[in-house]
Amino acid sequence: PAALSKVLGACDFGNDIAQKMPDVLHLAVVMPRVSHALINGIDVSEAEKAPGVAKVITHRDVQGINRITFPVGDVRSKANGFERPILNDTKVFRYGDVVALVAADTPKHAREAAKLVKLDLQRLPEYLNGLDAMADDAEEIHPGIPNVFLENPVFKGEDTREILKHAKYVVEGSFHSTRQPHMVIEPEVAQAYTDDEGVLTIHCKSLYLQINIAVLSKGIGCPPEKMRVIENPTGASFGYAFSPCTSGLVAVATMATGRPVSLVLNYEEFMHFTGKRAPSYSNARLGCDENGKLTGLEYEIAFDKGAYSEVAGLIVQKGQRFYGAPYAIPNVMGLSKAHFSNHAFSTAYRGFGSPQCYTGSEQLIDMLAEAAGIDPLEMRRRNVYRPGDTSPNGNTFDVFPMEGILDALKPKYEKLKARAAQTSTADRKRGVGVSIGHYNVTSGPNDHSEIAVELNPDNTVTVYNTWEDQGQGADVGTLVHAYEAFRPLGLTAEQIRLVMNDTKLCPTTGPAAGSRSHYMAGNAIKDGADKLLASMRKEDGTYRTYDEMISEGLPVKHLGIHDTAHRTRALDPDTGQGNPTAEYTYGAFLAEVEVDVNTGKTRVLAMHCVADIGTVGNYPAVDGQAYGGMMHSIGFALTEDYSDVSKHKNMIASGFPYIDMIPDGEDFTVEYLVTERPSGPYGSSGCSEMFQSGGHVAILNAIYNAVGVRIFELPATPEKVKAGIDGLARGEDVNRTGRYYLGGDFYKKVDEIKANPVNAH
Repeated sequence: PAALSKVLGACDFGNDIAQKMPDVLHLAVVMPRVSHALINGIDVSEAEKAPGVAKVITHRDVQGINRITFPVGDVRSKANGFERPILNDTKVFRYGDVVALVAADTPKHAREAAKLVKLDLQRLPEYLNGLDAMADDAEEIHPGIPNVFLENPVFKGEDTREILKHAKYVVEGSFHSTRQPHMVIEPEVAQAYTDDEGVLTIHCKSLYLQINIAVLSKGIGCPPEKMRVIENPTGASFGYAFSPCTSGLVAVATMATGRPVSLVLNYEEFMHFTGKRAPSYSNARLGCDENGKLTGLEYEIAFDKGAYSEVAGLIVQKGQRFYGAPYAIPNVMGLSKAHFSNHAFSTAYRGFGSPQCYTGSEQLIDMLAEAAGIDPLEMRRRNVYRPGDTSPNGNTFDVFPMEGILDALKPKYEKLKARAAQTSTADRKRGVGVSIGHYNVTSGPNDHSEIAVELNPDNTVTVYNTWEDQGQGADVGTLVHAYEAFRPLGLTAEQIRLVMNDTKLCPTTGPAAGSRSHYMAGNAIKDGADKLLASMRKEDGTYRTYDEMISEGLPVKHLGIHDTAHRTRALDPDTGQGNPTAEYTYGAFLAEVEVDVNTGKTRVLAMHCVADIGTVGNYPAVDGQAYGGMMHSIGFALTEDYSDVSKHKNMIASGFPYIDMIPDGEDFTVEYLVTERPSGPYGSSGCSEMFQSGGHVAILNAIYNAVGVRIFELPATPEKVKAGIDGLARGEDVNRTGRYYLGGDFYKKVDEIKANPVNAH
C-alpha cells in the first residue's frame, strides 16, 4: 500500500514529482503582503527581464473569468460565492493573496524575479477580526455584499425568552475560538501540464478531486471535459486541501506558458496562502429546572469566513446543528451566521464547525452544573440523547449511545478527580474536566458516492475510486471494505487491486470530508461487489470465472453507488428543522491538567476518550484518528493560533504543540463501545472528526476546576490564565463576560426571520 511506501521513503511526494518533470517551469508567487488595498497597477517589466524568466503571469493572462466559482448554495446568503479571484485584479482582500506568478527555469530564478514585480497599491481599512468586520461602521469588504452575508435560524419548541425567564437556573457567556492553522509538515505543492490529448492535467493535494474541475473551469477558461486531476501522495492536510486555490494558480500558469509548471510554496507562503479553521464568536444562554434537566438554549454564533465565502453555507449549517448537541433540549432559539473579514479565508478542518460550537456550549454545561450544584459528568448524563429525544433540528437517531459512553468514562473520571485532589499543591494546582464530542457522518442531504469494481482476466478484482488519501489510509480503507465485500470469492488481500484518485480513471466518490468516506465509499463498494457477485453467481451457488463471464456476454465491471437522499432532509431555511446527515458518531473526553499559579502555564497530564463509532473494522487505523484528534485538541486549547500575520508564519510561532505537551501511556487512552449502525457498511460509520470536536473543552473545564478561572477566549495561554488568577486574588469577577456585538440585535433578527419566511411552502 501507499502508506508503506511513505514510511519507507520510497514514495514520490509532490516536490519529488516536480524534480522529474521534463521541460518544467518553476513558479514563484507575488504576494502584496498587505491585508486590504486597491490594486492601481502591476509592473512586471523588470521581472520579465530577469535571468531564466519565461513569463510573469497576471490576471491579464487568465483565459477565463478569473474567479473561483464556489457557490454558497444557501437561499439566505447575500453572497453567491463568486467573489474570489484566482489572481487578484482589482483589490487585495487579505495578506496571503497572490497578484502574479513568475515562471522561470529554476526555483531560485523565479523567486529572485518575483522580488522585482512592482505594485501600486492604495491601502484600505483592514478588518482583521470578526468584531471589527461586523461593526455597524465597517466598510463592505466586497462592495455590494454586506460583511455579515448569511444568517440562518434554529427554532425548536417555545420562545426561549419566556422559557429562560422561568428556568430555575440560567447561565450565560460569550465565547471566542481561534483561527487554528493546519500546520502540516509538507507545505503546498502542485503541478500542471497539458497532456498529449490536450487535457489540462493537475497534480495536487486535494480532499475533493472533482471540485477542482467544478469550481475552476469557468475561471481558468477550460471546459470540464478537458480537465483531469490526480492526487499527489501526501502525508496530511487536516482539511485545508478541500480548497482548490493552488490548483487554480498552476492551471492558469500552464495555460499561459504552454509548458508544464510546478509551484512549491515555502512554509511562510503556505501559512499565508492557505485557509484556516474559521474563528468564531458566540453569545449564549442555557437554563435548566431544579433537577438539572435542560429547558432552553438561546445562542448566536458568527463564523469568520475571512476574505472569501468558500464553504460558508456548510459551516453555518454546523452552527445550526452542534450548538447544544447532543443534549435533549426542548426549546431552542439560535442564529448561525457567516461574515467576511480581511484575514485568512476559512476552510475545512477536522471537526469542521463543531469545535467552535462546543467552545461555548460545553462550557455552559459546566457553568450550569455548578449553578445547580450537580457534578459536571452527571449533568451531562441526565441530558444526553435517549430514545425518543430529538436534536435541535428536530430529527431523531438510529442509536443512542451517549449514556453508556458517560458510564464507561466515569471510573476514569473518579480516579482522576481523586488523583488531582491528592497531588494538587499551592503552586501547582490540578483539575479535571469533561466534555462531549459528537459529529455527523456524510456531507449533508443527498450525499452521493460512486466506485467501480472489475473482474480481471486472472480472476483478481480491481476497485476504482476517488477516496482521497490525506494520510488517513484511504487505500487500506478501500482494501478492507473490498476484502469484506468479496468474501464469497475467497480473495486474499493481494488479489484486490486498487486504482485510486485520478478523475480520468475513477468515478466520483466524493470528498474525503465530513467523516463520510468510510461510510459512503464503504457502502458503494458493497453495492458494486453485490452487483458483480450477482452477475458471477451460478444457479448452483458457485461463481463464474472471468473467461466464463466473457463467453456468456456478462459484464465484468459494475458501478457501485450509495446515496443518502432517502435518509436525509435539508434544514428548513425558516426554522432550521431537518435531518441533513445519514449517521452520527459520539464520544466523551476527560482531561486532567496542572496549572502553575505563578506563571499560568497549563500542562495536560491525562486525556481520555470513550467513543462509539459503530463497528470498528481496523482498530489501529481508528486509534490513529483518535490520538491525532486529541493531540490536535490540546494544541487548539492551549497554544495554536494564526492571527498575527507578522508572527504566525511557521509552526513554532503558531503554537505547534511539542511532544512534552502530550500525555502518554495509561494517561492517554481511547476506549470503544460498539453500537452497530443499521445503515453503515457492516455496522460501521465514519470516525475521524468526532475525535477533534469537543476535546479541547475538557481542558478548559479542567483549568476552571483547578484554579477557578474560565477561559472564554481561546487559546488558554499562560498570560490569560495568570491574569485570571491574579484577578481572583484581587476579588474581581473574572468569570463574567460582556456580550459580543455580532452585527445586529439578536432578538430583532430572529423576530424578523420569523416574520419574513423565505420558504415557498
